[in-house]
Amino acid sequence: MCAKVKYGIWNVKQPDMGAVNALVGAGYAPLSAMVLACRGIENGSQAKKYLDCNAPLLDPFLMTDMDLAAGRVALAIEKKEKIAVFGDYDVDGITATCLLTDFLRRHGADCVSYIPGRLEEGYGLNAIALNQLHAEEVKLIVTVDCGITAVEEAKLCRELGMELVITDHHECKDTLPQAVAVVDPHRPDGGYPHKNLSGVGIAFKLAAALCGDQDAVLSDYADMVCLGTVADVMPLQGENRVFAARGLESLAHTRRPGIAALMEECGCDPATVNSSSIGFMLAPRINAAGRMGQIDLALELFLTDDPQRASEVAKALCNLNRQRQAVESEIYQQAVAMLPGGKPPEAIVLADESWHQGVVGIVASRIAEEYACPAFLICLDGDHGKASSRSHGGFNLFTSLTALSPLLESYGGHELAAGFTISRENIPEFRKQVCALAANFYQDDVPRTSLDIDCAIPPELLTISGIDSLRVLEPCGNGCPKPVLAMNNLTIERISMVGGGRHMRLRLRVGRQVFNAIYFSATPQSVSIAAGDVVDVAFNPQVNEYRGERTVQMNVLDIRPSCRAECSPETSLYHALQKGRHLSKEAAAALPDRAMLAMVWRYLASVGTDIQESPLCLCRKIVRWTGKPMSLGQLSICLDIFRDVGLLEITRLHKYISIRLTPGTQKADLATSQTMQRLLRAKES
Repeated sequence: MCAKVKYGIWNVKQPDMGAVNALVGAGYAPLSAMVLACRGIENGSQAKKYLDCNAPLLDPFLMTDMDLAAGRVALAIEKKEKIAVFGDYDVDGITATCLLTDFLRRHGADCVSYIPGRLEEGYGLNAIALNQLHAEEVKLIVTVDCGITAVEEAKLCRELGMELVITDHHECKDTLPQAVAVVDPHRPDGGYPHKNLSGVGIAFKLAAALCGDQDAVLSDYADMVCLGTVADVMPLQGENRVFAARGLESLAHTRRPGIAALMEECGCDPATVNSSSIGFMLAPRINAAGRMGQIDLALELFLTDDPQRASEVAKALCNLNRQRQAVESEIYQQAVAMLPGGKPPEAIVLADESWHQGVVGIVASRIAEEYACPAFLICLDGDHGKASSRSHGGFNLFTSLTALSPLLESYGGHELAAGFTISRENIPEFRKQVCALAANFYQDDVPRTSLDIDCAIPPELLTISGIDSLRVLEPCGNGCPKPVLAMNNLTIERISMVGGGRHMRLRLRVGRQVFNAIYFSATPQSVSIAAGDVVDVAFNPQVNEYRGERTVQMNVLDIRPSCRAECSPETSLYHALQKGRHLSKEAAAALPDRAMLAMVWRYLASVGTDIQESPLCLCRKIVRWTGKPMSLGQLSICLDIFRDVGLLEITRLHKYISIRLTPGTQKADLATSQTMQRLLRAKES
């Protein structure tokens, strides 16, 4: 039996042993030294810089237009003009809005906050909001986490007699809005060294510019800056690393009743709060307010000083999150049922009138991951639709939407996540063109899912002290991820189900050493493993604490069958053969021979009539069974030959291929296969 690998390719780095020795000499434990060396760290001084959580913060005025922004806001405070802080409905936008609102109020400003209704107004500045703020006699609008593409809205703002300061961190288009100041580190004329600040990071910089004391502002608002930075998956390097580290310390001893109440309500222990706690526990509940159309609850969570009200708001957010989960499940099931049969599309574009605009982004992310391609989910309303999209495998959404902008009414976002509005009649053409862009980006049959693994380790390094030493990498997140390790040739001794049958607990043996492992959201059937299998395991190392006893545990990310010979994901030969390209003698010599064809057929025949696997998993399966090396491209050529002569049928199902051996057909003339004829010509040339 073979594991159905979750990731098509494992990118396992090899440590430079000279760097490992240098890091050990600098005081790092061997396991930590191996991880750091695999991340390109060569010595103690580089490690210190990479892990530094106390680096000095950069001058806010290095940002283009920061002087203009701070000057105009300071003038509004002095003149008692009414200021509106205009934000976004995700965690980054909410924390940015609350940080700047609270800061300005503390410094005497007449300040209101405004976050548009996700369902009624959509993202960013809009005419409804601007007219309302004008009616409330607002004189200055300061955007946070939005505004960089609001060219027309900035024009309306001027027509209404209000001034505009934009602070944002999203990608810029060719034309910037006309405003008093446009503060965005992505500006092409900007010189700020750190491009990857979050929206709340930029709001913090504006507050620091107004105050003149960054450390004092960070002491007051580190928790908010940390929440927005981590939730928006910003790289935890440079200033963001300082924000995360200081913020986690603040969250462990938070003075905000709302944050304390939310942590208690969702079971987040302040003593152990980390980036994962934010990503999986706190952020989804804060986001639920915007997704489910009750954004005021999130604002109140951060701004209230009343512990009783904070508790009520926290309970309400947790209830909203449960509602969001139910809606998400329903939309996911509907979307999957709409997927076309046959060859999977290069990109998934689906639309429906009944979908919830606040939830489709989560479903798009899930579908993109599951089907290994970009996903675009469109909520239709009359003749128009609002879409949320998520990327996969490096496909750049913002660049693609820019290329397809003639089909769109508006768009924004970044490489990995983006939104747009589109007329209903343009959806078929958009689907056609975005699939063509994705087809041009991806190579056929190359695994698009990959797992970056710091290093493969010997069993003796996986100890409690070794795992404890990895704390030096905290805070972990994007840019400084949790260590991902691999261990090879483990025998599965025992499998038991926990969590009501939703998760697997494994007992793994290598030599005399035994390890416990947990594999969440997996069953023996879903990953096709059984006791006795010999596997490679990719995992996050962790120490499990139960009743005062600490033991080593693997948090499994993926399992694949161990191979006795080389199994390469290389497919270039296969594509060259398909397209009739000339092959060098060396390349032609690597094409399958009759012995390999026979080997592959014997394996398929031994399994039975129906097989569904990821192509690379099937390749590893055959390599383990035979002990002979083979590449994914070689296997693909063999399968095409068998298909040509009617020995089997192949159906491609996104990540997997389904193979059905033709009943009663055990022999065929392989020479009649078009693929075989191309292969023979390539070998003879």
